[in-house]
Amino acid sequence: MEFLNDFLAWAWARHHNVLSWYIRPLFILPYIYFAYKRSWKGMLVTVIALATSMFWFPAPTTVDPMVAQFLEVEREYILGPLTAAKILLWLTVPAFFVFIAIAFWKRSWWWGLAIITLAAFGKVAWGVFEGGQAGWAILIPAAVGLLVCDVAIYFGVKCVNSRKHSDAAL
Repeated sequence: MEFLNDFLAWAWARHHNVLSWYIRPLFILPYIYFAYKRSWKGMLVTVIALATSMFWFPAPTTVDPMVAQFLEVEREYILGPLTAAKILLWLTVPAFFVFIAIAFWKRSWWWGLAIITLAAFGKVAWGVFEGGQAGWAILIPAAVGLLVCDVAIYFGVKCVNSRKHSDAAL
């Protein structure tokens, strides 16, 4: 049990590095790619990489007070009493991945973009609702992640469509 506590403390310290906050949304892109290619293995590996990415970076030497305050709110929320509302909120995470997989598996770019946008806004709204002023600490990482995903999907759609048109011309 002591090993688990040590590991969780080690991982938690690294979660304070905001670089991991910017990296995590980018895992949506390979997940989308593998859903588009209909590769369950690729999707699973991406989810595993996403789940471990919070501790890929070293613990920061200094932590922004808003980041520390928000993470403490997040920790208290996770470790707090289990309620029906909390269970429903937690289920939004696997639901997000299921809906993203379905959207891109079925080649529905617009639904995929709508789900990603809704998730980004939902994460920020939850952060501000639960964390108050400290919840705004997730705004920029969420906005950057959303922007990168939207731009990558736009260019992905253009690439796929240009291949279809060039293949049809042959």
